[in-house]
Amino acid sequence: MPALPPPSKNPKLSSPQKDTPTFSSSNVAVVFVLGGPGAGKGTQCANLVRDYGFKHLSAGDLLREEQDRPGSQFGNMIKDYIKQGAIVPMEVTVQLLENAMTEHIKDAGGKGKFLIDGFPRKMDQALKFEQAVCPSKFTLFFDCPEDVMQKRLINRGKSSGRADDNVESIKKRFRTFVETSMPVVDYFAKEGKVEKVSAIKSPDDIYSEVTARMAKRGFELFK
Repeated sequence: MPALPPPSKNPKLSSPQKDTPTFSSSNVAVVFVLGGPGAGKGTQCANLVRDYGFKHLSAGDLLREEQDRPGSQFGNMIKDYIKQGAIVPMEVTVQLLENAMTEHIKDAGGKGKFLIDGFPRKMDQALKFEQAVCPSKFTLFFDCPEDVMQKRLINRGKSSGRADDNVESIKKRFRTFVETSMPVVDYFAKEGKVEKVSAIKSPDDIYSEVTARMAKRGFELFK
């Protein structure tokens, strides 16, 4: 497949300039969840939703839903980016997340706690989201070796039906994560806003470490 045109040549959602974020961090808590593909983010997010009352938003799931939504002007473009293991233009992803948060907060009395899974994947996404949508509390980073992640994804691909769970796409996604997402982790780490968790143990052992990190950041388990 020929290379996709740069994002500037693709259709964009409008992204008006804002003086202040849409949501205040005093009413809305945002925790970013990052880790390479296959690091186990989804499993741990499900635990956090159950035990802490977070609303789980997966940037990847929102993009996949949008690509299949009838009449979406971004559907084909999103599909091409995902198939190539590339990162969808920032404006689309940030707007989809803000829309989902707005919908949830509207039904929750103006407050909310969000786990945003697989985002931000680039520095421009991180800066734009915090400036225009809501400052994050911290980033939960699942650290996992590439060979472990690849085995997990290949096994998942046998039943997931996802177009990007194949060896070629997996390798592209690894490369993309290292080149573009690790700088985001490093940036937030310098601000003291990263909790790094080793993701090579069993899911239960990993979650024990996650709950300790959540307590450190002031989040309490439901009683």
